[in-house]
Amino acid sequence: MIINEELFKIICKRIEHYQKDMVRLQFDLTSIPAISPDSGGSGEYEKARFLFSTLKSMGFEKIEQLDAPDERVPSGVRPNLVLRIPGKAESQTVWILTHMDIVPAGELSFWHHNPFEAYIKEGRIYGRGVEDNQQDMVASIFAAKAFLDEGITPEKSLGLAFVADEETSSQYGLSSVLVHEMNPFKKNDIIVVPDSGNEEGSLIEIAEKSMLWLRFKTIGKQSHGSRPSSGRNAFLAASHLVVELSNLPHEFNAYDSLYDPPISTFQPTKKEANIPNINTIPGEDIFYMDCRVLPQYSLSNLMDRIRCVADAIQAAFDVTVEITPVQKIQAPSPTLHNAPVVSALQEAIRDVYSVEAVPGGVGAGTIAAFLRCKGYPVAVWSKVTQTAHQPNENCLIANMIGNAKVYAHLFLQK
Repeated sequence: MIINEELFKIICKRIEHYQKDMVRLQFDLTSIPAISPDSGGSGEYEKARFLFSTLKSMGFEKIEQLDAPDERVPSGVRPNLVLRIPGKAESQTVWILTHMDIVPAGELSFWHHNPFEAYIKEGRIYGRGVEDNQQDMVASIFAAKAFLDEGITPEKSLGLAFVADEETSSQYGLSSVLVHEMNPFKKNDIIVVPDSGNEEGSLIEIAEKSMLWLRFKTIGKQSHGSRPSSGRNAFLAASHLVVELSNLPHEFNAYDSLYDPPISTFQPTKKEANIPNINTIPGEDIFYMDCRVLPQYSLSNLMDRIRCVADAIQAAFDVTVEITPVQKIQAPSPTLHNAPVVSALQEAIRDVYSVEAVPGGVGAGTIAAFLRCKGYPVAVWSKVTQTAHQPNENCLIANMIGNAKVYAHLFLQK
């Protein structure tokens, strides 16, 4: 890759001068929780509206909003924003693709402060969403702004995408964008999804596991707590089902060192409330399971095995077990190790962080999977503190600035 070193130095200095503005934007974004209705929120509309207005005030002119209808949210839509700056070569675009939605705060007592009021401590910004995915959203915005403010035209066209619904199913986010008549992506574009990485910035993710999220509904018969024989305890049956499902790692036990962790994982996660009082045996119980499965296993075969386990519980407890997939993505073929996006990232990371980044796989799922399924070569990269979804989520201000420089490097590459 060829890059104008003098222009890159100018851009880097400009990015460094943006630090206060970058922190301020992080604070503003954190104060607008964009939580999916699947998780009890009202979606991304208010955050997208603020972001659109902010980008306009920064001088960005070409911004499009691709809405996905969703009658569950007050606005009726889940917005996706696309920003572009024409480059010297408009036949190819370098994309940085981040998501606007966040996960709920979880147990508030685990947080040191209000998770939606960001604050700084020892060079880190704390708050829900500051790392996942606002760190790189803000970094990409100010990397692009540096080109505007310096009057520098990027070598290829520059594109930023801010999508909805990443934390749940992406049905209203990237999936809807890819089938939209105004889908902006091309198969020859350089596409980076900064939604996974490590603390050194040395991992370029090119492969993900298959993802299967399941909803289990156990239906028994409600009765008085003192007369269990007159009912069928759905909660008890569900509890035994969870224990039986814990044996799945022993059956699907392949090991692949490309991925971290190198094994398939099967975890019960969300639990819905059943009856509100202590002295009633519940006739219905609902829980969820998050499965991240090595690609050699068929998700259909896995679901067949889970169905067999559920059938045994049905027979033993005289209940009905309904299983509904919430998300099911069979892992697509990995991005090639020598794909242009991988080489471009390696050079940028080397120049900014003095790190030799290598391609690999992860256990987490990102929206890159939807791009790979459609044949787009995409890489996932970020230098992160790895506190996403945790209490006291945080990001290093230095990472936000450094990652912005990496994206600027990509925009300057010929």
